[in-house]
Amino acid sequence: MGNRNSFQSDGVEGFSTDEVARLQKRFKKLDLDHSGSISTNELLSLPELKDNPLVKRVVAIFDRDNSGEIDFKEFVEGLAMFVVKSTEREQKLKFLFSVYDLDGDGLIANDELFTVLKMMVGSNLKDTQLQQMVDKTINALDKDEDGKINFEEFCGIIEKSFPNDKITTALSIDVPNV
Repeated sequence: MGNRNSFQSDGVEGFSTDEVARLQKRFKKLDLDHSGSISTNELLSLPELKDNPLVKRVVAIFDRDNSGEIDFKEFVEGLAMFVVKSTEREQKLKFLFSVYDLDGDGLIANDELFTVLKMMVGSNLKDTQLQQMVDKTINALDKDEDGKINFEEFCGIIEKSFPNDKITTALSIDVPNV
């Protein structure tokens, strides 16, 4: 608990002390059970997130201590990646990659890509159709032919989709005053 207080006064790169204080107020509003951390269910209670299929993945990625919930420090550090426009491109790409890399082994396997895409498309595609898409995607991106997509291969497709470093802008958000 002492760490939370020192974190608040020190701030975090990309946020002023005042901004961290405003984020703390917002965090407390999101922490519906006043536990000092935000659960997936608490985030899903927000109308703008309730239908987002990737909320659970984002919570898992922000949750660095694997507690199943996001504490204030994890919350601020996670947001900083998207709010701070100067955050390095590679950091944002690694975050995006980690959305798909479910087991954290540095590779996106066929089943991981299927699982994440299934989260996104729900029942809009039959599993066989989705599996065909996954297989084609793996085949197209897998330059070293190991049956998985590594970070470099992933970055290759992002580079084609977002030329001139537009990915940094695409993965940045403006956060209004809290």
